[in-house]
Order: sequence, then structure tokens, then C-alpha cells
Amino acid sequence: MTLLSEDLLILIRGAGDLASGVAWRLHRCGFSVVMTEVERPLVVRRTVAFAEAVFAGETTVEGVTARRAAGVAEARALLGQRLIPVLVDPLAGCRAELKPAVLVDAIMAKVNTATRIDDAPLVVALGPGFEAGKDCHAVVETNRGHDLGRVIWQGPAEPDTKTPGEIGGYKGARVLRAPADGFVHADVGIGDWVREGHVIAHIDGAPIVAPFDGMLRGIVHPAVPVHTGMKIGDLDARGERSYCFTISDKSLAIAGGVLEAILTWHTV
Repeated sequence: MTLLSEDLLILIRGAGDLASGVAWRLHRCGFSVVMTEVERPLVVRRTVAFAEAVFAGETTVEGVTARRAAGVAEARALLGQRLIPVLVDPLAGCRAELKPAVLVDAIMAKVNTATRIDDAPLVVALGPGFEAGKDCHAVVETNRGHDLGRVIWQGPAEPDTKTPGEIGGYKGARVLRAPADGFVHADVGIGDWVREGHVIAHIDGAPIVAPFDGMLRGIVHPAVPVHTGMKIGDLDARGERSYCFTISDKSLAIAGGVLEAILTWHTV
């Protein structure tokens, strides 16, 4: 097997923005990547998440295209076209048929949702909720700071801080939360600039108002039911529109950690 052989299949659980940054980097490095998702993904940064293929059928992030696949056979055919297949398969049951060399748990649930260390020859997990050597072979740190993207081969990642990282001078205030149960109906698009006090979206008549001047960096799909207090959007005060459509620094750092874990395992 060559170092970057397409035979080295990688299965990624989750297709949100962090998972998609991992998939994007691995795909560009020559690996075959398959992703799994739920039927209605709760993804905020939809312009940089391959989960959008669940809704749209196909989506492209920085030159890499993912397409929804109806099953394993179609997924294999899409791999032959150098596309990233996305399967609606919340429990990653496709694993039994695909037999991936590497499984990456990138769901970011902050808890382990049934991933086991024997799910693949190499199991890598992102962030809190996992312990390397117990739940998986390696954990990649996801908390912003000095250790972001670091590979942990023994022990857990840092615990969940429950506080969003600072972007553009804002932490918790940049996260838009649902004022009611229902479905989000956006009044502006991702990448649009809004002024403080401007109505960004409604949930069954309840307005979601911009807490400061900024660009809408992401908002959940209108087909996804949300509940009161849930994170449903992200406002960016930096004013750089391209940031809304490109993979974040955090995602790329984490992707680098996953790539390091795979190459370390493959060469040792």
C-alpha cells in the first residue's frame, strides 16, 4: 500500500464544519473519504459543511464536492469520481460493509455517541467526551488555545468549556440562539452585513435580532426543527465576507491533527 493510497478508506461520522474541514484536507491529500450524517443535520456554518449535501443533494467547499449517496454501492461509485459521498446513516452502520481503515468521530456531541476503539484499525475522535486508549486510539484537541489540533495518544481532551471561542472580539454574544421552538426563517443570507438591532430571522414570529454589527456567518437550514435556547446562528464582527465561505483556522488546525494521527499510525 502506498502512503496516500485511495485504498486507505476513511469514514467520518458527522459532516458539520469541523468534520468537513477534516474531510476537505484528507481528500486533498489523496485519501478516499466517506461521511455520515443524520436526516436533518443541525449545522450552522452550512456554506462550509458537507452536511449541506443532505439537503441540496450536492455541495462544494473550496473546490471539493460532496454528494449525497443513497447507499454503499453509490458511495463507492462516487469515490471513483473523486467526490466525497455523504450517507444519511446516524449510527454509521455502513461501517460493516465499507470496512474503513480509519474512523473519525467528528460529531462534536461533547460525549461519545457509541464510537468504540475497535470500530476500525485506527479510531480518531475530536474533542471532549473521548479518552485515547479507551474509546479511541487518538483524540484531537478542539479547544482554542495553545493545544488546538494537538494529537493525544493517551488520555482525554480538555473538558468542554461551554463558552464559544472569541471571534472578532465576541464570545457568547456572537452565537445566535432560538427564542422559541419551531423552524428558522432567515431574513438575510449568509455573508450579509447586518446592523445591531436588525432582525436576522424569525422563529414562528419570534424575532432573532443582531446583538452587534456583523456578518451572518451561518444559520441552520429552515427544514431543521429547533428548540428554545439552541444555537441556530453565528454573527462575525470582523467584516471579511470571505470568512463566511472558507474553512476556518480552527477547522484546519484540527484537520492537521487528524492527518498527523493517520500518518503516524500508518508509518510506525
